[in-house]
Amino acid sequence: MPYQFEDLKKSCQSQWRAYIEHSFVQQLGDASLATDAFRHYLKQDYLFLIQFARAYALAAYKSPTLADLRQAKEGLHAIIDVELDLHISYCKEWGISEEELATLPEARATLAYTRYVLDTGNRGDLLDLHVALSPCMVGYGEIANWLNSRAETIRSDKNPYDAWIAMYESEEFQQAMQAEIRWLDERLADVSPARFEQLARIFSDATRLEIDFWEMGLRQSD
Repeated sequence: MPYQFEDLKKSCQSQWRAYIEHSFVQQLGDASLATDAFRHYLKQDYLFLIQFARAYALAAYKSPTLADLRQAKEGLHAIIDVELDLHISYCKEWGISEEELATLPEARATLAYTRYVLDTGNRGDLLDLHVALSPCMVGYGEIANWLNSRAETIRSDKNPYDAWIAMYESEEFQQAMQAEIRWLDERLADVSPARFEQLARIFSDATRLEIDFWEMGLRQSD
């Protein structure tokens, strides 16, 4: 049978669950997360988005078809012209100025994750790059859906993190997540077992680095 994105998740199921259901995520959902931990995460997520934009620029370079090139262009546009501006505005609501964001050093977890993605894309092809990005692209949408499935999750103004959940449960983000899964499914269907094992390793590594990113936020580590 042809491979699908679900097979990547099954190849590291325990790690994927540890990422989706991480303590940072649970505490964010039930409103028990320390506000300083969330602020630290927000700052590093800003720096992550900048590197994410670079990854889409690399995707454009790696694109073998016009359709892939257009997809990379749209992704880059969405991050540079929409997501970063929204993130800056959201950070201001949490008392984090644009000036502070501009001078932030990258935490080790941020460096490790983003440079792994860029290195994977540089060494491999477009599929390698998309697989390295997919724990973020798909994972955040799954996290929002998982939080909404939990009785412990507070969805009201009593939860200061409700807007974060709303961002990733939004129709726009969920559609983007499904579009990424379809793109991956189409290409994974043609890979050999040996090639799938290579991609599964990339997916596993990226998922572990996502877990480290949550840990960085929770521990407020540099």
